[in-house]
Amino acid sequence: MSKLGLLQTSIRSTLAARTSLSQTHRLLRDPPRRFSTAAEQPPQNSAPGQPPSLDATVDQIVRNPNTGAAVYGKLVGITRNTFRTDVVNLLEGCNLTLEDVKVHYNGPFIPTGMLVQFPSQREFENAVRVLRGRGLAQVFRLQRLDRHLWYDIPHYDGKTVLIEGIPRTALQEDVERFLSGTPYEASSIKIFMKQGSIRMATVQFPSQIQAKNAYITKNKGFIQNDQVLMRVLQ
Repeated sequence: MSKLGLLQTSIRSTLAARTSLSQTHRLLRDPPRRFSTAAEQPPQNSAPGQPPSLDATVDQIVRNPNTGAAVYGKLVGITRNTFRTDVVNLLEGCNLTLEDVKVHYNGPFIPTGMLVQFPSQREFENAVRVLRGRGLAQVFRLQRLDRHLWYDIPHYDGKTVLIEGIPRTALQEDVERFLSGTPYEASSIKIFMKQGSIRMATVQFPSQIQAKNAYITKNKGFIQNDQVLMRVLQ
């Protein structure tokens, strides 16, 4: 039997042992679309609206080695001035978008790394090669990340503003008064302490532009008699 035949038999045996074919489909990503002058035809052995047969699933895996579950990593070595767009540009060719990158902040909201969601293991390995090829493997280190950590980290997406240095006696009403004139979401205001003495708050805005405008107009303003600083969280 050829190597291809052995591979197909092995995959078919593994998939057949699963209790539900639908669970297998959730592990698979759609293969990249191919450009063709002919219209695409549905699989002949699958009725419209029905999942593909076991044989069709096996053939898809064999023909498309890039098919697979997402792989997560953490890029270490960034600075406070590193943006998500910088990471997408750095790892050009790894099929990443801004939605695939999150900033990992520590307690005082200092960036400690970028979390990256890769479409597959192949793209993760390609990112490692890109860093080595550009001579940046000593500057940036790409580590594997557990899937659940990706979902545990908030995705601020440039719509959340951090306010630092809020007086201890200030109430939420004081923060709202400070933000007056901006389209902030009042229900999103969260006030908390960091490092035992620094009082902070996060507040969300409907869009990135509105968050940026709030930063421009309100940064270094005053809550009660204390000057506060603002930052837009990526």
